[in-house]
Parts: sequence; structure tokens; C-alpha cells
Amino acid sequence: MQIARLRAPIALIALCGCLPASPPAARPAPSVNTEEIAVAPDAVADTLLAEVKSLDSTIVVELRYATLNNFTGAPLPGYLANRAYLRKEAASALARVQRDLRGQGLGIKIFDAYRPVRATLAMVDWTEREHRPDLLKDGYIASRSRHNLGLAVDLTLIDAVTHRELEMGTPFDTFSAAAHTANASGEPAANRQKLMAAMEREGFVNYDQEWWHFSFAVPNPLRFDRPIR
Repeated sequence: MQIARLRAPIALIALCGCLPASPPAARPAPSVNTEEIAVAPDAVADTLLAEVKSLDSTIVVELRYATLNNFTGAPLPGYLANRAYLRKEAASALARVQRDLRGQGLGIKIFDAYRPVRATLAMVDWTEREHRPDLLKDGYIASRSRHNLGLAVDLTLIDAVTHRELEMGTPFDTFSAAAHTANASGEPAANRQKLMAAMEREGFVNYDQEWWHFSFAVPNPLRFDRPIR
């Protein structure tokens, strides 16, 4: 009788041991708006921000908001040069992503990185002029952006030799569900997943409404309004 009573627990233990482990819970994408954070002096920004190309000169930078080629149709305030900055921790992580991709014959093209607060306010003003409050409500434009913290980067994958952009399904700054990271199939879906995997290996988190947008976390972040020169 004692043996019979023991068999059930042993069988249960054996069965549990054969079951696959539950996958780890996915990290939620960060909210589009940050908390209210004070704007740090430019001198502080100079000590905390690093130019990405100073860490890896092979990274291609095409800051759209320094040009006419963006959704507002005009350069945004504070974008005075085609130079991508991030918090030093994030810039170092992005250089590691570039090194990892180089082994696959790929590279990074940056559309936006650190963004001065004044540029974010100009985006909000544009939504008001164009009567597009939906872009704020639906999470496509932030009134307090992680870009202002130097902790967000917008980018795509390119061929390392030709610099041709890989097919991602939509252009940068497409304000529709088609740009949501999961809303793709075939080659664009594979390329989005390849970009996300490379970024996540170095600690970046994708914003699931924009396949190009990734954030990095550091303790006690600060907002900056230092112009990009």
C-alpha cells in the first residue's frame, strides 16, 4: 500500500520534468511619453551625450529632421547638423549592434537619435496647425519623447557595402498600423525581426507601433535641449 501511494507523486514529478519551460514574459514596449523630467543645462548634455559615429564611423546617419524630407516638410528647430547623438551608454550599445551586423554583411542607418526638446514641441505645434491631434492620441508623436533623453533611436538596416536600405514594408514615419512591428509578412517581416533581434541583444526595446523605434534605459534620465551642431 505504501508503494502504491508513492507512485502517483513520482509519476507527477516525472511528467512535470518533461513539460517545456514557460517562455520568459516579453518586456512591454515603453510608453510613447516619458514622465515630466527637468531639462538639463547644455553643459550637462555635453558630458552625457556621445556622437554615435565617434564610436563607429561605419554607421550611416541621415537625420531626416535636419532636412525637408520629413513629415513636417521643413527642418525642425535644433537640428543644425547631420550628427547623431545618444547617451554614452546607448551609443556604446549601438556600436556593438553595428559590429554584430557587420558579420552578416549588414549595417545601420540612423534617421533620428537625440532630439532637442524644442524640436519635439515643434512637432506638437505641427499637429495643431494640421488638425491632427490623432497622431498624439494614437501614440505616433510624443509630447515628451525618449529622444529628448538621448535614449531613443530611429533606424533601419542597410547593405554594408552598397548602403541600400532593406525592405521593411513601410517608409520611416508612416503613421498607420502598417508600421506596427508585427504587421508585416514575407521579406519585410523577416527584416524587421532581424533588426529587432540585433537591437534587443544589446538591451534596446522596440516600440511596437514603429518598427524603426528603439529605446534604451539608464538610471535617472535627463531631458536635453542642446542644439545638434
